[in-house]
Amino acid sequence: MTGFGKQNMAVLVLREADDITTVLRQALATAPAEERPGLERAMALTAEAGAVPDAELRGRWALRRMASTGYDGPPRTVAAIKALRTAERSLSLLQAVNLSKDAEAVAMEAQDGRAAEPDAS
Repeated sequence: MTGFGKQNMAVLVLREADDITTVLRQALATAPAEERPGLERAMALTAEAGAVPDAELRGRWALRRMASTGYDGPPRTVAAIKALRTAERSLSLLQAVNLSKDAEAVAMEAQDGRAAEPDAS
């Protein structure tokens, strides 16, 4: 389990990828040949999910919480911070601002990813 390094944050990032990987390795050790490809793929997906930085997980969470209030604008605005604090009443203003920064980074990365994709037409 990983928390926030700064300030006492109300949100924790929970990671269980290591535990899941251990279970998958044990299953793979005794799996019949027909189950091995699926278990190997599951292990690869678990490793991929476990490699996501905490800031990205916090940013995704913040974007989902903002969206839960109906807010769909930019994440680093007063309205976005208000939406986040409405969704999560226990957040301080500082926590909400920090989470909005994480959310902005995630939103910009997603936007950059879409811009880099080749046109499908």
